[in-house]
Amino acid sequence: MADKQDVPPRLARHYLEPGPVVLLSSRYDGTDNVMTLGWHQILAFSPSLVSCMISHGNHSHDMIRQSGECVINIPDSAMIDTVVGIGNCSGADTDKFASFDLAREPSQKVDAPRVAPCWAHLECRLHDRSMIEDYGLFVFEVVAIAAMTGTRPQTVHYLGDGQFQRSGDTIDRRDLFKPSMLP
Repeated sequence: MADKQDVPPRLARHYLEPGPVVLLSSRYDGTDNVMTLGWHQILAFSPSLVSCMISHGNHSHDMIRQSGECVINIPDSAMIDTVVGIGNCSGADTDKFASFDLAREPSQKVDAPRVAPCWAHLECRLHDRSMIEDYGLFVFEVVAIAAMTGTRPQTVHYLGDGQFQRSGDTIDRRDLFKPSMLP
């Protein structure tokens, strides 16, 4: 094994990135926005709770805090340039749906639009506001999901420093699990 080097603790996210980069869409006071987000995690199964860290300086922060809802849209790796572009501008002065030619589609249970080209959409309502002020941590309940079924597309995962990784091959080990551990 190669020698290991000390790494600054501020780079922890380079090693523990929680999942695919997503596009978080929101609507407040008649205005739609979409942002790129990489900091999220599953918190509970029933009800289905997801946390998202949305910086106070991000335009979507106030929109979602006020509306209490959003859609977590999961893009495939073909959308990587759009994902990066959306992350490099602000909805405060840019209509990102128009600028990136993103079609919207209506959600089932929330007012925020879905980003149509994404392969999955998790519609969310704010469940817990207690960590928003101190940490920018929103806890949502997933109230509806729409997704393409069949083969899962490749997603992208942010590694830091402008680098991404595509998801790899699926490895099936269902036969090694206890039945009670599977849905």
